[in-house]
Amino acid sequence: MGCCCDDDEQLLQPLNPSDIQNSDQIPPSSSSTSVVNGGDTVISPMNSNFSALICHDTLRAILEKLALPDLARAACVCRIWNLVASDREMQTKAFKDPWKIKDVIGDPTSGSFWRDNSLSKFAISHRIVRGDNVASLAVKYSVHVMDIKRLNNMLSDHGIYSRDRLLIPISNPDCLIDGTCYIELDIYAKREVAVLYLEGGPDPKLTTMLQRLTSERSKKKVIDSLRRSMQVDGETAQYYFAVSDGDPRSAFSEFSEDLRWEREAGFT
Repeated sequence: MGCCCDDDEQLLQPLNPSDIQNSDQIPPSSSSTSVVNGGDTVISPMNSNFSALICHDTLRAILEKLALPDLARAACVCRIWNLVASDREMQTKAFKDPWKIKDVIGDPTSGSFWRDNSLSKFAISHRIVRGDNVASLAVKYSVHVMDIKRLNNMLSDHGIYSRDRLLIPISNPDCLIDGTCYIELDIYAKREVAVLYLEGGPDPKLTTMLQRLTSERSKKKVIDSLRRSMQVDGETAQYYFAVSDGDPRSAFSEFSEDLRWEREAGFT
């Protein structure tokens, strides 16, 4: 195939049985080959060395038929499968197609967001107005009161008065059809949700705040990773992260250079 190359075979190395990795020729087996027309051998797709498995176009055509959880599993097979299965366009398509969603806007802070697209991953954004209470909202959206409280981390009904909006669990998936969902990290729910706005769209002020919180969360994760890699305290890791303009590799290189200088100078 024109879309395949010899170098791609190395990317499938984890799929090959260990007892034939050093062999120049792959012996046929009853499970991976069949004989037709008096001796012609046909390679089965079940054989891990089948060339179609390393053709990007063919592999994409196969993987895009998978449900989202199966697509996440396919990404663990080998590097080339991970490259194709982790494509944002393919993940988004697998995420929205079962519910016939028109579009999904936003970037999750973690790739694990794309591993599940069950109905619990979605919520309706309800802007709170005077007279609202949890019981009336439960009746309006045909959901249970406890489901609203659980999703929004509310211990009592009085928690509604300190918020601008509530996330409402979706009971009828038909409301998602041809809708646009926004991936948001809700500060009260403390989780990323695909939010559906029945009227209008996200509040610009709320969006700005969520983006800031998302940025701070991502920064904290990077600093924690640097702290573990450098084996230093959080303030030291934050210092090197700042002087490197937010580049983790430059931060680690700067730290390594300072550490080498201290050793040569006899400080450590």
